[in-house]
Amino acid sequence: MRRRTLLTAAGTAVPASLLLAIDDALALTPAPTGEPTPVDLRLARARHLWDTGRHTSLLAELPRLIGDAHQAARTHTAVDHARLSACYSLATQVLGKIGRYERARLTADRATTYADLSGSPIASAAAARELSIVLRHQDQPAAAQRLVLAALAEVEATGLTTGAQTAAYAQMLCTTAYTAARGGDDTQALAMITEARRAARRLPATAPKDRLFRISPAAVDLYAVGVHWALGDAGAALEAGRHLRPGQFPTPERTSRMHTDLARAWWQYGKPEQTARELLAALRVSPAEVRDRPSIRTIVGSLSTRHPYTPGVRELARALNR
Repeated sequence: MRRRTLLTAAGTAVPASLLLAIDDALALTPAPTGEPTPVDLRLARARHLWDTGRHTSLLAELPRLIGDAHQAARTHTAVDHARLSACYSLATQVLGKIGRYERARLTADRATTYADLSGSPIASAAAARELSIVLRHQDQPAAAQRLVLAALAEVEATGLTTGAQTAAYAQMLCTTAYTAARGGDDTQALAMITEARRAARRLPATAPKDRLFRISPAAVDLYAVGVHWALGDAGAALEAGRHLRPGQFPTPERTSRMHTDLARAWWQYGKPEQTARELLAALRVSPAEVRDRPSIRTIVGSLSTRHPYTPGVRELARALNR
């Protein structure tokens, strides 16, 4: 028998010890590890864990990474503050993914603080995006929308003269569109996703790996799926995703997200077989995208209860109960 405590209240199977270590790191900054590998390379490795859906490994690494990033930021340089902000933003992403929004609010606040110290509009936009997502999940859509609109304006004020700035602009438009959709503002949601599509025409089909906002035209189309789903229009969501293919997304996390977003649209449309098919595809690409996300686990639970004999449903249920 495995003798480890699993934290399952939000429908995930994350070792409680890892979340307690995150709590400790937020209460008292961890001491530097003395690891010789530069923080930027370790941050890149941590992002790879995120990209490949290795949430448990990422959670285990974060306290050490945060401690060393704080040590590096004692230089008070803009780049080190931006890097520290990125560490906290990554922590926010994984905590939000597994439904731990109270902890994610703390990490998002700190990402915002250090992004402001860096003076970088792009770092500030990244932090604002993560905080807005947390606010949205905490039923504060108006505050979330104000935050992303302010960040969007700051990015636009750069003049969008570089690819990184244009990518940040397109990303913030997508985030604004989805936030508006979740708040029921269909006019702004549709206007913003349309503008995001226009901005994305200037972006390459595959974003550079070192770019903070790795968004592409296909990624914007995937956001459109989510916007229409959030507005309750499953038909429009499926139409927006009609041409999406796995090869358009460079990481398992994004590819699996494509499948889960399409699954949500099919579920909203009342098609259990197509829903199960997309969720199985997501499971095979990145199991954590299905196992660790409370909203997706809820769909699998509903499929198991209401459509237990639909092809693929039993396999999904078994995967979640391992």
